[in-house]
Amino acid sequence: MTQRPIRVAAVGDLHCRKTSAGTIAPLLSRVNEHADMLLLCGDLTDYGTPEEAHVLAKELAVARVPMAGVLGNHDYEGGAQQEITKILTDAGVQILDGDAIEIHGIGIAGVKGFVGGFGRGTLGPWGERMIKAFVQEAIDEALKLEAALQRLRTERRIAIMHYAPVRGTVEGEPPEIFAYCGCGRLEEPLHRYPVDVVFHGHAHHGSPTARTENGIPVHNVALPLMRRLHAEHPGFHVVELEPLHEPIEEMPLVR
Repeated sequence: MTQRPIRVAAVGDLHCRKTSAGTIAPLLSRVNEHADMLLLCGDLTDYGTPEEAHVLAKELAVARVPMAGVLGNHDYEGGAQQEITKILTDAGVQILDGDAIEIHGIGIAGVKGFVGGFGRGTLGPWGERMIKAFVQEAIDEALKLEAALQRLRTERRIAIMHYAPVRGTVEGEPPEIFAYCGCGRLEEPLHRYPVDVVFHGHAHHGSPTARTENGIPVHNVALPLMRRLHAEHPGFHVVELEPLHEPIEEMPLVR
């Protein structure tokens, strides 16, 4: 008997506020029908407060599928990222920060990531102490991703993060801020430990899809981007992962 594909839904940048009650649940209410898991790609809250996290936890109650996610820069704004993590964990979301987990036989590695630029524009650790510390943060996030990927033992693997690992999904943003939308250092572990698909958020005005140098599909699932591209039917993005190395079939945006 042929095993059916696993349907993976992903969305980022929910930016839940204290006044968001009743606005996010309708967006996610169909995830149970269209997906087998839900991945959240950071900026889950808007100002990084526990109050916002409690509102989001109630909104996420509509999802009856396993959930995992990473935090984003907005979730760090209030300095309460540990409390936010606990609130969302209690609500059933496995928050990843250099961790590797398995859902429905698919390995998932997740980090927040960091900024720093791409290609020849990547900031290097030279000069002032603060520049070196800045670059080290990007290196540390890449190392956390590599460690998580290295621990995966499943045939199918996914990487989730908040910041973009490639320039392709950042294009559409003003070029002046490309370096603040992600960092190519996050792509390097994906060359050594390839995955089937990568999801990220953060680049609200970026592009929806691109590929790493070794051909891995990268999807920008920032909700503001999906709302702009599909104004009448915004929703989460779904990718089907076939068992046993079968090709990936991408499904359209959930209507």
